[in-house]
Amino acid sequence: MKNILIYVKSKKKIYPSTSLGGIESLNLGLYKYLKTKENVTLTNKILHKHKKKTWDLIISSNDSKVFNKINSKRNILWLHNKIQIEKSIRKGQFLPMIFNKIEAVFVSKYLEENTSKIYNFSKRIVISNFLLDIFEKERINLKTKKELNFIWSVKRDYALNEVVDVWCKEIFPRNRKVSFHIFGVNKRNKIFKKYNIFFHGNVPKKTLIKFYKKSTAMICLGYDETFCLNAIESMSQGLPIISLGVTAVGELLMNNHNGFKIDEIGDLPNVVNKIINLNNTKKIKISKNSIKFSKKFHFSKIKKKWSFLIN
Repeated sequence: MKNILIYVKSKKKIYPSTSLGGIESLNLGLYKYLKTKENVTLTNKILHKHKKKTWDLIISSNDSKVFNKINSKRNILWLHNKIQIEKSIRKGQFLPMIFNKIEAVFVSKYLEENTSKIYNFSKRIVISNFLLDIFEKERINLKTKKELNFIWSVKRDYALNEVVDVWCKEIFPRNRKVSFHIFGVNKRNKIFKKYNIFFHGNVPKKTLIKFYKKSTAMICLGYDETFCLNAIESMSQGLPIISLGVTAVGELLMNNHNGFKIDEIGDLPNVVNKIINLNNTKKIKISKNSIKFSKKFHFSKIKKKWSFLIN
């Protein structure tokens, strides 16, 4: 059995834990799988006991500095985010990436293509993020009547103000039965409630799934996404996405198949109106397409790529 250390820098204890972010949850998912085959340690802090050992493999999420602190026969840098050169120098990540032999795993083709070749990785591999068990195991009844809820569950609020503005001025005045539910962003401005805009902040995955199941579509613009796990999660519950189709989201969106592409935020009112007016047969079809597409990211499929890489 290999001795493997999985490291993800976090303020939270990763295991056991009930409230984790996306990257933390992915590390936990990989850990649970690998520990059935190998001798695996998952940690959010590098301790003295970790430094005393020589590991067969270290898998570190976004942090290359760990490779200077611990002895390992193999180093895998699991890249979820962009690593701009200037920022990597400032954060002390650049030199460890240059002077250590590192295999890089990128979560999307977009991220791999937009990561400088100056980083002298021994391998550059694309392995997509995967759905967590809680989403895979849910059963979806497509005949259940959907509410006119539109969801925003991306924690970054870039361009959210523009979307809210369009909602208040154009979308809500056209149809006062629609609602916009925003998760992962904390705002408590009561003025938005009169436009059926509700801020929920961070909620458990089970709560989010309940909203996905009874909603109509999920808005994921995709300005700065290196994967957008939220898009796949919503598709797994039958929700198509509305997106600009740029960055890594372009790899996930098939227009009028599992979502709807817009060219600019100003196109949102027409697309929302289009979705609302689809007949039931077309709504069910696009929900089926979304669920089918999400199955490509079931861990049962993604884990094979990790097994091949590690072995």
